[in-house]
Amino acid sequence: MIQYPIGRDVIERSNEAQRAALSADYASLGERLARRGVDIDAVTARAAAFHVAVPSWGVGTGGTRFARFPGIGEPRTIFEKLDDCAVIQQLGRATPAVSLHIPWDAADPRELKAKADSLGLAFDAMNSNTFQDHPKDPRQPLSYKYGSLSHTDRAVRDQAVEHNIATIELGRAIGSSALTVWVGDGSNFAGQSDLGRAFERYLDSMKRIAAALPEDWRIFSEHKMYEPAFYSTVVQDWGTSYMTAQELGSKAFCLVDLGHHAPNVNIEQIVSRLIRARKLGGFHFNDSKYGDDDLDSGSIDPFRLFLVFNELVGAGEALEALRPAHMIDQSHNVTDPIESLIRSANEIRRAYVQALLVDRVALAGHQEENDALMASETLKQAFRTDVEPILAKARLDAGGAIDPIAAYRASGYRRKVGAERPAAIAGGGGIV
Repeated sequence: MIQYPIGRDVIERSNEAQRAALSADYASLGERLARRGVDIDAVTARAAAFHVAVPSWGVGTGGTRFARFPGIGEPRTIFEKLDDCAVIQQLGRATPAVSLHIPWDAADPRELKAKADSLGLAFDAMNSNTFQDHPKDPRQPLSYKYGSLSHTDRAVRDQAVEHNIATIELGRAIGSSALTVWVGDGSNFAGQSDLGRAFERYLDSMKRIAAALPEDWRIFSEHKMYEPAFYSTVVQDWGTSYMTAQELGSKAFCLVDLGHHAPNVNIEQIVSRLIRARKLGGFHFNDSKYGDDDLDSGSIDPFRLFLVFNELVGAGEALEALRPAHMIDQSHNVTDPIESLIRSANEIRRAYVQALLVDRVALAGHQEENDALMASETLKQAFRTDVEPILAKARLDAGGAIDPIAAYRASGYRRKVGAERPAAIAGGGGIV
């Protein structure tokens, strides 16, 4: 039996106060959509079936290169992280799976599985970590200061490969079926690294990891333009990620993090290209203003998020064959992480539902006629539609909260865990 962290009565009280208004709003939206030939109940069913994984690391307070300011009741262990993730799923009903980061979340797989089962959670893609040193991990005694999978020292590369394989083994034991690999390898000075040889070493290491994948597993290569390497990054763009996926074979795909591109890059076009190449593996959803800001999804550029989903929905069967993974990857520095993740999951669903409302027949016609304005207007009509009644109805029907953040605050969960979990100590950043 699932043991939810928040009492059902809290959610019921919150819903009762808003049920009538939702019913009226849903009926009104249904009438307007019907005039456009859209069945609101069918869209709601598709919204309810769309899920996105939450990151285990996302329920802790993030930080910057300058400082980190701990929040109240921060989770200390993976088991407390799972408790917080269960709250997000219980209220929002969009996040039934958790993505783990190893070795941060390493634990006995039987205990992990038992805890997740008790909370009604599953495990999504595993994430390895060779972008920082792990002095407390006896299996990773060597430093990654000058790289990991592309390091000049074979011993360091071997250690990084073995860590990824150990991450696969843990993931297999808890029901995961994918590995995401992101490395911070690169250089900060021209001439510091041979650009060609570094990439060859990376490819060789990745091939060894891919060879260890179980038959039903996939591996995602994740690119990032810069940071911590500021002159050159070994896997710096989607083209390099695509080259990697091609070299690794049929189990290898590209993962698109919305904050890992050069400024003003057309991310939705990259998504389209990767779908065509049959190498789109999934997403790390977040938002950004200047770089890899890891802000809440949809908080800065919700139209861009919608345009990404417009490409996904428009791809139809080509996308269904790829089964892309949807994961959140954010850093919450000034908000309650649970609230940010509830909102982000809802915003991702919102973009998906809006994309479902695009009149694709009309759009294709305008595109063929080179009617730029009406093609744009067709997209804008879907984007401007307030689909919150659909999202709220999907949550309500699944046992969640009509207003999940209001229900969360009414539950007193943050105060409760704040009393149970010792306060964390603030930490300095890397700049003084």
